[in-house]
Formats: sequence, C-alpha cells, structure tokens
Amino acid sequence: MSSKQIPDTLTFECETGNYHTFCPISCVAWLYQKIEDSFFLVVGTKTCGYFLQNALGVMIFAEPRYAMAELEEGDISAQLNDYEELKRLCVQIKKDRNPSVIVWIGTCTTEIIKMDLEGMAPRLEAEIEIPIVVARANGLDYAFTQGEDTVLAAMANRCPELAKANLVNTDKDQAIKGLMSFLPLKNSNLSSEPRISSNHPPLVLFGSLPSNVASQITLELKRQNIQVSGWLPAQRYTELPSVGEGVYVCGVNPFLSRTATTLMRRRKCRLIGAPFPIGPDGTRAWIEKICSVFGIEPQGLEEREAQVWTSLQDYLDLVRGKSVFFMGDNLLEVSLARFLIRCGMIVYEIGIPYMDKRYQAAELALLQHTCEQMGTPMPRIVEKPDNYNQVQRMRELQPDLAITGMAHANPLEARGISTKWSVEFTFAQIHGFTNARDILELVTRPLRRNLSLEDLGWSALVKRDTINLV
Repeated sequence: MSSKQIPDTLTFECETGNYHTFCPISCVAWLYQKIEDSFFLVVGTKTCGYFLQNALGVMIFAEPRYAMAELEEGDISAQLNDYEELKRLCVQIKKDRNPSVIVWIGTCTTEIIKMDLEGMAPRLEAEIEIPIVVARANGLDYAFTQGEDTVLAAMANRCPELAKANLVNTDKDQAIKGLMSFLPLKNSNLSSEPRISSNHPPLVLFGSLPSNVASQITLELKRQNIQVSGWLPAQRYTELPSVGEGVYVCGVNPFLSRTATTLMRRRKCRLIGAPFPIGPDGTRAWIEKICSVFGIEPQGLEEREAQVWTSLQDYLDLVRGKSVFFMGDNLLEVSLARFLIRCGMIVYEIGIPYMDKRYQAAELALLQHTCEQMGTPMPRIVEKPDNYNQVQRMRELQPDLAITGMAHANPLEARGISTKWSVEFTFAQIHGFTNARDILELVTRPLRRNLSLEDLGWSALVKRDTINLV
C-alpha cells in the first residue's frame, strides 16, 4: 500500500539496486586508532591495498598499525602454504610492534578461495602467544560500516566472562526487580578515580567512538547515577569489558546488529533496545530508555535537551523548511533523518543499504513519533535502493539537499542538486548532546555555499548550465 493510503505510518519498500558503497575493510581506518594496542592485518589482493592506501590517506610503508598480507597467484592456486606465510608475517609483526592482539581482516578473495582463517588462527595464536581475532569484513556486506560490526562481533567472543561473585543482590525487593549491585573491574578504562558500587546491573556499551565522545556519553549516564562498566571496543584490547548472564548491553550505532546478536545469543547478555544517541532528541531518548530499564527516574534531561536546541538556533533558521533526500550509504540514514526532521527539515526518502527492523525498532518508532510531533509527512524508506530510480525520483522532487555516496555526488551537483557526502557523517563526531552542532555544520555547508553564490550573482549562471545538462 502506498504512503498516500496510510499517511500516519512508515512505509517500507525494497528494490534490487547495486550497493554503491565503500568496502567494509575501511573499518580499519578508525578501529586501529581506537584500539591502541592492536594490529590489523588485511588478507587480500593488490586492489585491497590500493583501496586502503587511498581511502585512509596513509601510505602502507609509513608503518601504521595495519598492514596488507597480499595474496599472489601462488596463494590463489594453492601452490603456497597459507599457514606458513601468515605465520611469517605475524612473527614479524610481533617482533616489530608486539601488539596485544592481531586482527585478521578477511576480504572477498579469502571468501572466494575458501581460505580457512578461523582454522589457522587458534594454532598460530598458540605458537606466537598473541591473540588473533578473525573478522570477515569483506565486500559481500551491504554497507562499509558493517566492517566494524563484524570486528566487534568477533571481539565480543573474546570478552572475559563476568564472575558470578560480582553480582550481589542488595535486598529482596531489588532482587525481584532484577536490580543488583556491581563492583567494576580494577582494569576498567573508563576512569582512574575510585568507583562505588552502583544499584543496577552492569552496563556495557558497544560501538567505536572517539575517546572524548565516549567520555561525554559516560558522563551523561553518570549524571543519572548509571555506571558504565565498559566499552566494546575498549581503548586497549587487554581492557575488554566482562560480559555474560546478567549484563545489560546497549549500542550507540545503528549498524551493529551482528554484535548485538552475538552478545545476546552467545554471551547471554540482555540488550537494551533504544534509539541511538545521535542528536539531542536521540540522546535524550537513549538515556531515558536505559534509565527506564534500570528503574531510575531521569533527572534534568528535558532541560538539557532544551539548552542544546537553543544553542542550535542559528542553524535551525537555515534548515527549517528545506528538503533532503538520503540515497543510502552507511546505515546512519534513519537516525540522521529523524534528527533533521526534528530540526524542521522535510525528508522525502530514506534510502538504506540494509535494514534490521528488530535492532532499529526503537529508532523507527522515534522517527514516526518525530514526524507526528513536527507535522511533517512520513518519509519513504527504501531498502537496497536502485540508484537509477532514485535519480529519477530526485529529478521530480528537486530536494534542496541529497546526502549520498561519493560516486553520485558530482553527477548530482552537475544537475543542480546540492549534495553532501554521507561518509563524512561516519568519521565526524555526531553522538551525544554536545556534538549535534557538528551534524548541522556538515548539513548546512552546501546550503550556505549556495547562499554565498547567490550573493555573488552566480545563481543564474549555475541554473543555465544545469538546464543545458539536464
């Protein structure tokens, strides 16, 4: 049924378009910096090496904490011993860097030639006495951000088991409610100050964020008397959080469904399904959901959110009433669309490479509530969008802004549609109350550029060239 027939609900469509997105091995770009004692070894072909070298902006020979295990004809034709070659490289990595963990990143080629990385890793790990984590972050995924999901899911299996002794019921009433006191582990990387026992079960947050953003979110929860027991990933592999039965986990990014599933099914954790802390509205809803699960009354969140919206007023005046079209690239589309609707924008379409409706259920509910609150039409959500069809729809709708992958940015600009690279939102600091301004800075940059061109009298020239191209 069309959105015209059901205007008060979200509609989902699925097309069969190509996945014009980065390769998931690009997750190495931010994970090797986040996990400071790690070393990432990408097992792939020359193409993978060229991609990393160009996408990351760091030359391989500059010796960052990642490297390429380049497959040659002998490897692909099984003339060489894969184990011996990987052993030689890992021994050299141990000698030069001595990391706490080596992460093998599988690629398309290792999948095609059926290279048994999972079988070789335990044997080699025992020989060189360094943990080896295997993550198949290959181009067979839907979006490049799912590379992080694959790595974190693999690391979730390496988290230590929470000792039963750390869970102590404070009294019978709290035992009935499932609220237990928890003494954090001594090697927690969240703060060096002494900790007191909290009156709720242990909480582990998962998702890779810059250290300062993770600290901000940890502090926001601390203001609500909620103690964060650990982050996955931690800044150091040796400080991975303890997980297990009785531990609550909550994600900070919408592309981490595999990690959530691993923590629930294999490690028996309890997942808190919440909207994601992107934008002041999402951050407030995220904290409120965690508080509600632990039976804690949130304090001062409404005022905190109102202060942030007040500080964004100069940007809100610029975007209010403008329209935006998401082509789909990094799985952040629903959260960003919800925030921009709350800012007063109109979202025509949310293209997304992959939609896990269970993991994003709370975010979708908040999106619908935001549309009703702002009195704007529900956006069309298209999974696996066909880019050709999207371009036709954009030609009809003429949005003020298209958030798209780099492959389509220049062609759309040539046709008079302002664009913003979606990959920029992946690398920007967009989580929490304090970083909402950074999101709007990215969104409004093309809009402000257009205003500047109009002031210079270039708008008529740009329109004339656009008409000729179309």
